[in-house]
Amino acid sequence: MDIKEIREMSEKDLRERIETNRAALNQMLLNHAVSPLENTSQIRKAKKDITRMLTVLTEIENKKQSK
Repeated sequence: MDIKEIREMSEKDLRERIETNRAALNQMLLNHAVSPLENTSQIRKAKKDITRMLTVLTEIENKKQSK
């Protein structure tokens, strides 16, 4: 997911997407523990996407507080 796409999302959509991606990541990690994934870079990509979304969410919250 591109940072431009993330910045265009509303705060509500961003929070929902974070929760969805966290659940998907947890499922991916459980599946990987049982039988190795073919493409383990998916785990790293999911973590980075979640981190990007959390960063943008923090920026949005900080803008609200500064006003």
